Amino acid sequence: MRFGGTVSENVIMSFQAVPNKSSDLRAARSLGRIAVGAVLFAMAATGQQAPRPEFAAIADQPDLPRVLVIGDSISIGYTLPLRAALDGIANVHRPPENCAHTWKGLDAIERWLGEGEWDLIHFNWGLHDLKFVDAQGKLALPSEGKQVSTVEEYTANLEKLVRRLKQTGAKLIWRPTTPVPEGAQGRVPSDLPRYNAAAREVVERHGIEIDEMNSFIRDRNIPHIRPDNVHFSRDSSALLAGNTAELIRRKLKSD
Repeated sequence: MRFGGTVSENVIMSFQAVPNKSSDLRAARSLGRIAVGAVLFAMAATGQQAPRPEFAAIADQPDLPRVLVIGDSISIGYTLPLRAALDGIANVHRPPENCAHTWKGLDAIERWLGEGEWDLIHFNWGLHDLKFVDAQGKLALPSEGKQVSTVEEYTANLEKLVRRLKQTGAKLIWRPTTPVPEGAQGRVPSDLPRYNAAAREVVERHGIEIDEMNSFIRDRNIPHIRPDNVHFSRDSSALLAGNTAELIRRKLKSD
């Protein structure tokens, strides 16, 4: 068999080559396992990474509302448990990438929104706006780098993005930037309240629902994956997803 695409694209072709008649089911399963193993081995050998399940495209159930999650790596962490929590309630999509800072949002928002209609959009930027980076774009100490967005730039960019999101006609939920612990590389904890306050002023002016995730994190004492890291463990992400799922359910039911 000859494959013409990338190694990851060839996964599909390898399965298409597997017989699917019932009499050949056992052989098909065996061949399928061999094909997957071969593809994963080839991907490792060529330096390609296996596609992340959080970024996988999903097929809509046509009778369910469409939800789009736009956000940073924190949202990537709760995408799968959120999708599971809303199974049978909503089709939960997200862009197949880290949505990072508001500059990237302005550049990519049309691509992320696509051509379909959305019933609800849950969105966040900020964690990458307030970080400090060096000339190569890597995390840096504040004394050695430059902040991606000043709070004034962040506010102006968010205003533009909110106006665009409102044009979709979807119900909107904003999530504040999640806590920045002491020692988190490239970020200063005292910047967080300034950026969140500026963003809150924008979304409240537009009458947008707020996912008070930080209050939930504080009240439930949900830990980061490490004391000096902004990310959350799988278990912590599942807790965040469960709380957000309840808010999305209520919002979808509201007029």
